[in-house]
This record gives sequence, structure tokens and C-alpha cells, in this order.
Amino acid sequence: MTQAPKKLFIKTYGCQMNVYDSERMAETLGASGYVTTETAEDADMVLLNTCHIREKAAEKVYSDLGRLRPLKEAKPGLKIGVAGCVAQAEGEEILNRMPLVDLVVGPQSYHRLPEMERAVGQGGRAVDTDFPEDDKFEALKSRPKAKRGPTAFLTVQEGCDKFCAFCVVPYTRGAEVSRPAERIVAEARGLVEAGVREITLLGQNVNAWHGAEGGLAALVGQLAAIDGLERIRYTTSHPNDMDEALIAAHGQEAKLMPYLHLPVQSGSDRILKAMNRKHTADQYLRLIERIRAARPDILLTSDFIVGFPGETDADFEATMDLVRAVGYGSAFSFKYSPRPGTPAAERKVQVEASVMDARLQRLQALLGEQQRTAQETMVGRETTVLFEKPGRLPGQMVGKSEHLFAVHVQAPESLRGEIARVRITASGPNSLAGSLIG
Repeated sequence: MTQAPKKLFIKTYGCQMNVYDSERMAETLGASGYVTTETAEDADMVLLNTCHIREKAAEKVYSDLGRLRPLKEAKPGLKIGVAGCVAQAEGEEILNRMPLVDLVVGPQSYHRLPEMERAVGQGGRAVDTDFPEDDKFEALKSRPKAKRGPTAFLTVQEGCDKFCAFCVVPYTRGAEVSRPAERIVAEARGLVEAGVREITLLGQNVNAWHGAEGGLAALVGQLAAIDGLERIRYTTSHPNDMDEALIAAHGQEAKLMPYLHLPVQSGSDRILKAMNRKHTADQYLRLIERIRAARPDILLTSDFIVGFPGETDADFEATMDLVRAVGYGSAFSFKYSPRPGTPAAERKVQVEASVMDARLQRLQALLGEQQRTAQETMVGRETTVLFEKPGRLPGQMVGKSEHLFAVHVQAPESLRGEIARVRITASGPNSLAGSLIG
């Protein structure tokens, strides 16, 4: 009699890299007989793939684990694991605080999940938060060729050597490591064979990739040569790693989309220095000029932190001035919150919560105005859209434009996975509407 497959539920928090990691964890555990399921209640194993970027990230994970307690009591054989950056930061403390947890695995060790799962099956508990010498990507099996959606993430670089004063990534993801180009290209070919048309290259500092001579620009060129791969994006970039070859690639490589996420965090040189960003506001603005000279229609997005320790009204106004000077298509903006173990967390000059709230509201209002302007300038223009899924309305399909705007179009479902020309007819709060051309 054939044994029924075991079921795996993964809850993914945070960034696109965690989405990619969750896919690879599912593939890795597939070798141990697991298939994915959409609900924890239906699962034989639950994995929380965590993120440590946001405020009170660890407490949110502990809260979610608490909600799994009744499920574990009703189903004692259920295995529960915590993966990702909170796992890396908390380690065995998770097991101490939450006896229902069976395994804890850091983001550099998830290729060891099958052996950890076997140890749990034999009555043990497992923790692996090392930064192992063996390359997890080398240890992972090739990705299965099952049919996929038209877009995919592909991790090319991990870790960070920048040590920004507010950031935990160097401590949870480790030093910068680049995957070799040949492995990335092989994985990309497999994704394309499975139906992928657009790949987003991922890294904590993706433009610091050095897996072959020529850097990220050379890798983009190799990937662009793959038949069937129509679109290439990358995120997240650091301004100091934006070299001239990569800038030029935005003007020369048609498959590299006119979209760039380039975090600046602040427009104040004093705050940038306190953040250990190692660039000035003027250097960032000059960089933007060179990028736009190479690709005039590029849409720029960014990240901002308001209320960093010691930030004055003048510092904040410098940020507002930089935003006005650049003109972003969208941006992520947050109030500063201390992360234990980071240099900024030890600083005594903290900005009052009410002041941070007021500054964030002003910044987000300006950024929202810029996003509306960017969307409205698309109305009446033609663009290409990669259709991904049906929309909410009958006969509607949704896809992404070259500039990563969501676009809703009356179109047949047969266009899923296809790229079609669309004329933009209207702009909504966070998306565009259009009609097929031809």
C-alpha cells in the first residue's frame, strides 16, 4: 500500500529573499516525502520562515507560535520549526521559551532540514544556526521542472559587509557571499523551462555580486542570452555598489527592466554618517543623474528611516529636499526602531515617538503624491504587461508593466504567462487600468 505524502505548511514573513528560501525549503523537504499544503491545520510539519527587520519581530513569532499550541496539543505528532533570521538571532532561546518547537534553523543552514527533520522524528529537538562552511546552494538539489508561474525570484548573493548602524542583517545572514555565475545561469534556465518569463535577482546587496568577472552587469548579460527569459530585475541595491557597467546596462540591455530600488535612508549627511552608510546625499543625487542619463524613463524607488537617533528637524528637512529632488515612483518608509545588538540601539539620543509620527506622515504624504504623479504620467501611454493571474472582476487579468506597476486589463485567461502591449487608460490608488492593443 502506498504511503500518503506528508504535508508541509510554510508561513513566510518579510522580504522576497524569504519567499525564495521558503520555496527551496519546500523543495528540500520534498526529498523526505513532503508536499506543500495551504493550511497549518492540514499539515504534518509547520515552518515559520521569519524576518528580523521589523520592530518586535521576535515577539510576533512567539505570538504566532502560541497560536499553534492548540494545534500541537490536538495533533502531538505535528512537527513545528522556526527558520530564518529570527531563528538565527534567537537560537536555542526559542526552544527554551516554546517547548512546542521541534527545530530551529538559520537562513544559511536550511539545506540541512531533512536530517534535522529525521532527528525530530526520532524524538529529539534540533538547532542549527551556524554559518556552515559548506555552500547551501551547492548542497541543494536542482530545482524541479514542475510548471511555474511567469515570474520567479532567484537568490544570487547573500549577507552584508556594510554594517549600517540600524541593521541586523550582517548578524543574521552573515558576510557577503556570491553564488557562482554558472549555477545561477543553470537555475535560471530551469526556471524558464518551467514557464518563467521574468526573473528578479535577489541579494541583501545584490549589486555587490562578484561571482564572475564583470560583476552584476556581466551576469545580467549572461541571463539575457537565455531564450524565453524576457525580463530581468534585481533587488536590493546599495548606492556604493552601483558601478558604471551596471548603470550602462540599464541603457543597453533591453531585457533589464526600467525599474531600480536604490535605498538611501536619509537625505542628511550627518545622519547618513551616523548610520554608517558611507555615502553623502550629494553622491546619491549625482548617482541618480548618471542612472537617468543611461535610462531616462527608469522608475526609482527607495527606503527611508525617519527618527534615527539624533535626527533633528533640519536633518528631516534634508530628507524631504532629497525626495523632492529625485521624484520617486514609490518608496518604503518607516519609523526608526532599535534592533538589539546594533550600534544604533545603544545610542541615548532617541527621537520622541510623536515627532517620528509627524515626520513619517509628512514624508509618506510627499511620497504618495510622487507615486500618484508617476502613475498618472502613464495614462495614455503604451507599455508591455506580463500577465500573471485573473483579476477580481469577470474577464479581467492582472499583470506587471515594465515599471512594475500592477495593471488590470479585460483580457482572456489564455494570456496568463504572456507579454502583451497595453494602452494605459486610468490610474487608481495603487494600480493602473488598461486595454489591449490590437
